[in-house]
Amino acid sequence: MGDKNKSSTSIISTQNANPSIYSKTFSSLGDLIKLLPTGTVFLFQFLNPILTNTGHCNTLNKYLSSALLIICGFSCLFSTFTDSYTGSDGQRHYGIVTATGLYPSPASNGVNLSAYKVRVGDFVQALLSVVIFAVLGLLDTNTVRCFYPKFESSEKLMVQVVPAVVGVVASAVFVVFPSNRHGIGYSTSTDSNQSSLSSHA
Repeated sequence: MGDKNKSSTSIISTQNANPSIYSKTFSSLGDLIKLLPTGTVFLFQFLNPILTNTGHCNTLNKYLSSALLIICGFSCLFSTFTDSYTGSDGQRHYGIVTATGLYPSPASNGVNLSAYKVRVGDFVQALLSVVIFAVLGLLDTNTVRCFYPKFESSEKLMVQVVPAVVGVVASAVFVVFPSNRHGIGYSTSTDSNQSSLSSHA
């Protein structure tokens, strides 16, 4: 009886350990996804299984999946250099951040456009966004099975650890270079100039 109890306990602990590993992996992936444009992430998660044929790729699938990775990576990069404001017409307007402010800037009467000019932190976060998407995109199950199927079985530890490590590094960088921007694909709770003015108050 004692041996049976011990064996059953070990089985239960093993079963509990595996969900813990997977839950930590998916949790770290979820944290990373929050740092990317929502629309880009949704587009990738929707199209990637289709273009990779759920991991069973031929040459055409590989070209299409590669194009999707490049387009979504560029979208993450581009979105970092966008911002938005509520114009004098009461509508939300989006534009590209420049050295002098936001362009284009319709209905910008009373809006401090200089608060939207490009900063060093924008370049850091742009690079970080691309790295984060690369980690998520290249370690996606369908991508792995399509381009490097042996990697899934031989490098399970890396698949579990890399997103967590990138998540910790990304969090640290975002603490040093916080972003008040609400560009394309990001939340729009407040305007950037309002946040910057309140921080200087």
